[in-house]
Amino acid sequence: MTVRSLMFILVLFTSSNLLAADFSTPMARVKDSVGRVITILKDKSIDRETSWRQIADVIDDGFDFRSMSQSVLATNWKKATPEERARFTEFFSQYIEETYRSRIQAYTNEEIIYKDEVVRGKRAVVETIIKTDSTEIPVNYKLKNNDGEWYAYDVIVEGVSLVNNYRNTFAVIVKNEGMDGLLSDIQRRIDRYKAAQEEEDYMDDDEDDEEMMDN
Repeated sequence: MTVRSLMFILVLFTSSNLLAADFSTPMARVKDSVGRVITILKDKSIDRETSWRQIADVIDDGFDFRSMSQSVLATNWKKATPEERARFTEFFSQYIEETYRSRIQAYTNEEIIYKDEVVRGKRAVVETIIKTDSTEIPVNYKLKNNDGEWYAYDVIVEGVSLVNNYRNTFAVIVKNEGMDGLLSDIQRRIDRYKAAQEEEDYMDDDEDDEEMMDN
């Protein structure tokens, strides 16, 4: 399971159409978040940029990026200065959002099956299955309770952890280039995603213009 595949799974997390947000249980949090993004994706009345802004809000609302950042950096979190921790959390959340954006169009009405939740104190795991036309993908969401509400901090797809994927990659960069090198690396990743998205938007605008001329 590649990091890109994991990103697609995360898109589905941050998307049950509950009448009101309910974050009191881990399962309710997952269902609510999954449903919100799926609803946005299916709404053809809004343009892509508006759709993305709404989805980005759900991402920010659904994940505990500080806890995720701490888990990703592992021992390097303790070694980092408060300023480096803050910058890494900011950059990492931006990186996750930009990666989402590049994968968001991959959603094609896959079915989400909610199986079970296991709660141990302030930590929990919600077990789900994403059912496609050809396969079933087991997906477990790890959440923590912050002041009575549940937030995701890791996703395990077919036994592969999103956090572990990044932890291994970033640990090598920190070892060779330090925290400054890691922050610069993530900034370059963000810039590449933004540049690719701008190019895609430009191409889409050109296609729309050509269609208008043909008509």
